[in-house]
Amino acid sequence: MTDLSALIKPATPTMETHAPGLALRSLVIGLTAFLTVVDLFATQAILPSLTRHYGVTPAAMGFAVNASTFGMATASLVVGLFSPHIDRRSGILLSLALLAIPTSLLASAPNLAVFTALRVAQGLCMASAFALTLAYLGEQCSAMDAGGAFAAYITGNVASNLVGRLISAAVADSLGLAWNFYLFAALNLSGAVLVYFTIGRVQPMHAMMPAAASPLKATIAHWRNPRLRAAFGIGFCILFAFIGTFTFVNFVLVRPPLALGMMDLGLVYFVFLPSVVTTLLAGRVASKLGTRPTIWGALAIAGLGLPLMLMPHLREVLTGMVLVGVGTFFAQAATTGLVGQAAADNRGIASGTYLACYFSGGLIGTAVLGRLFDAFGWHACVAGIGMALGVAALLTFALKR
Repeated sequence: MTDLSALIKPATPTMETHAPGLALRSLVIGLTAFLTVVDLFATQAILPSLTRHYGVTPAAMGFAVNASTFGMATASLVVGLFSPHIDRRSGILLSLALLAIPTSLLASAPNLAVFTALRVAQGLCMASAFALTLAYLGEQCSAMDAGGAFAAYITGNVASNLVGRLISAAVADSLGLAWNFYLFAALNLSGAVLVYFTIGRVQPMHAMMPAAASPLKATIAHWRNPRLRAAFGIGFCILFAFIGTFTFVNFVLVRPPLALGMMDLGLVYFVFLPSVVTTLLAGRVASKLGTRPTIWGALAIAGLGLPLMLMPHLREVLTGMVLVGVGTFFAQAATTGLVGQAAADNRGIASGTYLACYFSGGLIGTAVLGRLFDAFGWHACVAGIGMALGVAALLTFALKR
């Protein structure tokens, strides 16, 4: 297989030409992302079944399933702080191999508490691999290649949302909940194998750079950067809105008047297919129009989908889901690329801090919007999602150079 590091030129202060093997590189980056986070949202496709299995409320089950974001926020921050001293290849490889353990144990989780703890453990492993891969790309890509590389990685993330949910719904419907988790454990191991053959060893950043500031000082410096601070807040709001939409819409889809079955619920997630295509364009659009107009446009598209999801007809609801998916993923790709550019140094720490904020948004979004959903219904939940998108749009003003 192809060594990914051979296809990516190290970043330099000057604008370089595109690295060779661009298509192959994008495929490998996207596939790595797919196998890293395929567990994250796939379980949302079987939320109604899990709710019945454990006999709990939608909010309780939604929080348990999305507890992985707590692990991801924690690991992103820790990995970011110690990023200069972590070998990228070994860290990614170990994280994906260990991820298979809690994934397989979910098949026999006896109660909701154990299920929640295992999802947190999954998040710790997923985020470690995710943060180290983003740091690797930020360090090894040239200035011209960075936007495309990050877009390819986020596109793999998008594809995992689509394919992962389809697989989860199909396997759970035909073979049961346990086999669903065994299959995803096998996919995690496949990701480790892919990394073993495609990512070469590179010098740790502490060996390549002169004495740098402590991780704490570097983190504080990043928070003092207005553009990075705004990007961290935007990331928080993006996953807050995304989680609220694609966690609790499942319960709307299986209730009257829509009343979809399990397999139909899985097929609904073809709504992510347009996002697989559009997200690849995020880097190119941001370089031509600028990051702020790109994010504003993406958030506006997501906002247009919210009233459609309140309609009683499946066509309108699916259209709304498409718009929210396209908008949030596009905004995420543009914001992720900005973090790599706005951080003058210690990019691994900057990426880890961004991901910690991003996944914290998912956890808090699940808790807040779950309470709204249980107490006041879907309309209140959608209103909360709209507020998060509005806050993200306001924060985008601070991205001006």
